[in-house]
Amino acid sequence: MSHSLDRKSFLASMALAGAGVTLTGNSAFAHRRQPDNDPVPVGIIGLDTSHSIAFTRLINSPQSGVPTGFKVVAAHPYGSRNLEASNSRIPGYVEQIREMGVDVVDSIDELLQRCEVILLETNDGHPRLDQATQVIEAGKRMFIDKPVSASLRDTIRIYQLAEEHGVPVWSSSSLRYMEVAQQVRHEGAAGEVLGAETYSPASLEPTHPDLFWYGIHGVEILYTLMGTGCQSVQRIKTDGADVVTGLWAGDRIGTFRGIREGDAGYGGRVYGSEAILDLGDFGGYGPLLDHILDFFRTGEVPVSAEETIELYAFMEAADESTRQQGRAVSIAEVIANARS
Repeated sequence: MSHSLDRKSFLASMALAGAGVTLTGNSAFAHRRQPDNDPVPVGIIGLDTSHSIAFTRLINSPQSGVPTGFKVVAAHPYGSRNLEASNSRIPGYVEQIREMGVDVVDSIDELLQRCEVILLETNDGHPRLDQATQVIEAGKRMFIDKPVSASLRDTIRIYQLAEEHGVPVWSSSSLRYMEVAQQVRHEGAAGEVLGAETYSPASLEPTHPDLFWYGIHGVEILYTLMGTGCQSVQRIKTDGADVVTGLWAGDRIGTFRGIREGDAGYGGRVYGSEAILDLGDFGGYGPLLDHILDFFRTGEVPVSAEETIELYAFMEAADESTRQQGRAVSIAEVIANARS
């Protein structure tokens, strides 16, 4: 059965949740909701990305007109104070989010006092461990937008902290929720997945591992199709492109092409026991947001820590392969080194 949610049905369920109706037995908000059934307050960390603006619009003013049961009420803009690609965007996004009635606060501590759940949106991955630690220690459910952090080591540590404190967190690119990719993953649309190839833009930021910055989108699609179990990674890198090939258990092959020259988009193809399917076009942020809000309501993570850590190890192994002149690099060794 598909884990994807029909958007109309999901928004209807959110409306019931907003009215105080508990749809699952483990709602974290039932005992904290006010008698007037105010929506659950959402906080945003990081106003250096358009995602913060897009998510706020979709949560606070859904196009369907059906209340989501949540409301973005406050945002802390930083984020990066040093990375120019991020820091230069903050003043404009601060202005936009204020126009939507969201308060801009001076600290994460103030944000946590006002909000029940958190969207960690900072583009710069370097402050992510510190930011996530504050949220986890406060016991707040958190969605972490890409990248989880600027290193595999910090990514692993964030998930360790979440487990230690019993706080559910998860991360995903919106590209995971391409319709055909979800049908392949959860409905067996291609039968058994024997292999896949995906592509996305892969611009580089010198302060981050190469694929963490933008290539992660296409890698996320690849993992949606292939799942966990990648054993080794090899990479060919030129100025204009990356080709990263992973060998999965069962001799399955998955390939990601990162594009830096020429026309660039998002997509791929899956090779299955019953069909070869093209993934089609990216459908926007709505499906990802559906899963974020469902997670906020239930505490059930739709993407496991295991899968996300392996996905980041895949990208780290690609860098290590480049350092080793394109040799195959073991995923298990990369994870072990990051944990040590």
